[in-house]
Amino acid sequence: MRKRPTMTTTLDATPTERVRTAFARVAECARPEVWIHLRPESDVLSDAMSAEGRVAAGEELPLAGTVFAVKDNIDVAGLPTTAACPEFAYIAEATSPAVTRLLDAGAVLLGKTNLDQFATGLVGARSPYGIVRAAEHPERVSGGSSSGSAVAVSLGLVDFALGTDTAGSGRVPAAFNRVVGIKPTLGLVPTRGVVPACADFDSVTVMAPTLDLAAHAMSIMVGPDAADPRSRVWPRDVVLAAPGQPRVGVPVDAQLEVLSDSYRRSFAATVACVEQVGIEVVRVDIAPLLAAARLLYDGALVAERFDAVGEFVVANPSAALDPTVADIIRRAADKPAHEFVRDTGSLIAAKHYAAELFADVDALLLPTTTEHPFVDDVVADPLEINRRLGTFTNFCNLLDMASVAVPAAGEPGESFGVMTVAPAFGDQVALDVAARVAGTDTAVVAPDEGVLLAVFGAHLRGQPLHHQLEALGARFERAAATTDDYLMVRLDSVPPKPGLVRVPEGGGRSLPGELYRISQAGLGAFLAALPEPMALTAMTLADGTTAVGFTCTPAAAAAGVDITEFGGWRAFLAGAPAGTDG
Repeated sequence: MRKRPTMTTTLDATPTERVRTAFARVAECARPEVWIHLRPESDVLSDAMSAEGRVAAGEELPLAGTVFAVKDNIDVAGLPTTAACPEFAYIAEATSPAVTRLLDAGAVLLGKTNLDQFATGLVGARSPYGIVRAAEHPERVSGGSSSGSAVAVSLGLVDFALGTDTAGSGRVPAAFNRVVGIKPTLGLVPTRGVVPACADFDSVTVMAPTLDLAAHAMSIMVGPDAADPRSRVWPRDVVLAAPGQPRVGVPVDAQLEVLSDSYRRSFAATVACVEQVGIEVVRVDIAPLLAAARLLYDGALVAERFDAVGEFVVANPSAALDPTVADIIRRAADKPAHEFVRDTGSLIAAKHYAAELFADVDALLLPTTTEHPFVDDVVADPLEINRRLGTFTNFCNLLDMASVAVPAAGEPGESFGVMTVAPAFGDQVALDVAARVAGTDTAVVAPDEGVLLAVFGAHLRGQPLHHQLEALGARFERAAATTDDYLMVRLDSVPPKPGLVRVPEGGGRSLPGELYRISQAGLGAFLAALPEPMALTAMTLADGTTAVGFTCTPAAAAAGVDITEFGGWRAFLAGAPAGTDG
């Protein structure tokens, strides 16, 4: 059974109040091109009242009071799925697991949004349902293919929205509309019920105004699906936090020449700000990654797009097909198998290079895209501009990476954003670094993973062995304390450390420490390297939380110095008599 997230969201409105506000905002904005199917208000209010009834009955619905939208290449039972092609449309018989999980959490669906047809494009201008313009700069493109979802969030029509991302479709529109876009590791969110673009490289994404809400929604969608052979689970060695002082790679200057002049200035300013908040920035060569990015459209991997919808496109020449999209899909049929095999081998080589790259940095920090084009320019040159926009996004899914896009300060008249990129299952690292870049509190995408570990001495933050926790990707949860049946002794060790020993109930003292979440494999590595006389045992903390915690052997405790009276290790260090090595 899937674990439910333990996170909570503070919401200011009841579900029905939020729905009424949403429809008022839809009318006020008058941006019909955002929607392909806006549900009747009466139907949405009925769902909202149902959510209120569930809350009144005692259900915990972490998303109750939110409304969301779904890109119209994702199935919702009873609603049409068009993929922005009217003749392709069908009424979905089942709801995508990603959407089902959000509905189960109390979110209310407002409608389905416009997109670049068959999720092919990064501009938001390839749809018979209309060109979706950027929310703040309507003379410029919104970005695609998840154009309607990004604009719906940016304009405040919904609290969050789902998109998909194969080449950058959940991140480029996030940048152009100044919202957060999270693209998880492939397979963490099931893609069953999604019209494929490139089935092996498709990812369900989420966009929201804040990193916290985006991560909250993502944490609810993540989880295996027995009916989806591409779905995956968090590995036992999943990294649950970025280091306190992360090391981040940015491209060498020559690889930033593709940026417009204003974007180059904006990225340089962002990097300077990042360095000021304690992130170490190093220049790295990402040429092999950029070469891999070009394979998605310019190589044989584009054959996956023909496999997805090619038969329909060929069989329906009179359909309302976007000419650029149709041409890309038709030409994909001409790619021979030997070229596909060659390009697959090129991806393997690029993955090997990326693994070496991430051995030296915790994440990459990249401009999300290259420029913010005007609608008229994209209409006049639909291919070359689109190709440039995917320069830094295309390789992420090809090379099985996680990415988080956040807004950054840009120049007047355009929107700018950056993204963090981490290896597969490094989603939390990408989130943590993105939070530092954006200057906001961090958010959690895997709240129930791993094991709780309580520490009370040399592994506390600021203490000499804390780096061991960081190296294993452990995540700080909160301050903690033991029950009042523990003593603390100073052990004869280098570096100095305390040991806890349990005594009869009430015979000791409640001692302060810190609680961390660490992966199962990380805990195993931690235990394997644990020196005598330390031990890890199950303990119940003062607030009732069960965790694994440090203790020491009775013999070591007997040989140590009882320091319980100091009330904790930090207090002991602060009050240790002069001349001691504590």
